[in-house]
Amino acid sequence: MHTPADYLELARVEKDSSVLHRLARCPYSFVWQALAANPHTAPHTLLELSAAQDSVWNDNRLLRLLAEHPRADCTVLRAVRDAAAAKLAEGERPYAAVLALAGRMELAAEEVRQLGALRGASARLRRQLDRRLELRA
Repeated sequence: MHTPADYLELARVEKDSSVLHRLARCPYSFVWQALAANPHTAPHTLLELSAAQDSVWNDNRLLRLLAEHPRADCTVLRAVRDAAAAKLAEGERPYAAVLALAGRMELAAEEVRQLGALRGASARLRRQLDRRLELRA
C-alpha cells in the first residue's frame, strides 16, 4: 500500500524515467509538481503534465515549473505556452509561467510576446515580458 507521501518522495528522488512517467498518472497535484521539479523527468512526461489540471493555483505553479525545467524541449514549451494562453484567455493569471517562457531561448520571442496581448495579461505583465525578452537579445 502506498500513501500520497510515498508517491511524493518517489517523484522527488527517482531517476528512472519510466517510473517517473507512471507517477505522472497519479491523482495528486503535489506529485505532478515534484515531477516537474525533478531534473530527471523526461520531455514526454513533461508534455503529459502540461495538460494536467487541478486548481488555478496548482495549475499555474505546475506550468511555471514546466517552463523552467531543464529538459523541457520546444514541444513541451509550446504546450506550456498554449496552456498559459488558454488560462489568460479565461481571465486566469499564469504570469510566472509566461515570464519563465520569456527566458527560454528555445522559443522565438514573438511566440512568447503574443501572450501579452491576451485578455488576461495585465499592463505589468506586458512590461515585465518586454523586459525579459529584451534581455534575451
